[in-house]
Amino acid sequence: MSEHEPTEGGSQGAPDEDVIELATKIFDLARQGETETLTAYLDAGVPANLTNDRGDTLVMLAAYHGHATTVTALLARGAEADRANDRGQTPLAGAVFKGEEAVIRALLAGGADPGAGTPSAVDTARMFAKADLLELFGAK
Repeated sequence: MSEHEPTEGGSQGAPDEDVIELATKIFDLARQGETETLTAYLDAGVPANLTNDRGDTLVMLAAYHGHATTVTALLARGAEADRANDRGQTPLAGAVFKGEEAVIRALLAGGADPGAGTPSAVDTARMFAKADLLELFGAK
C-alpha cells in the first residue's frame, strides 16, 4: 500500500469510530478503577501509556480518581509513573492535589519522582501546606 492510498475505515491518519469508542471505554475503566477489566485490555495489547487528547495517561486518570490498586497494576504493566500531561502535570502531583494517600504511596513505590512536573508533587504539597507529604518526599 502506498502512503497516498486511503486506509480502510476512513481517511489516512484519522482513527475510526470503533477505535475511538474503545479508547473512551479504556479511559473510563481507569477513571472508575475497574482494574481487572482494564488489565485484561492491557494484557491483550493496549499500550500501558495510552494517552487521551489532553495527554492524560491511564495512570493519571486512575491516580486522580483515587484508585491505588489500578495505579499499581498499570505500573506493573510498564506504565510510566511520571508521564506528564499536556499541562505538565504528573500523576503524583494530581494525587497530592486530591489528597489520595494510598495512590501517592503506590506511585512512589512505582518509582514516581516527587520533583517531576509543573507544578511538581513537592510544589503541590507546599501549596497546600501538607507537611507530612513533604517529609515523605524528603523535601523541606
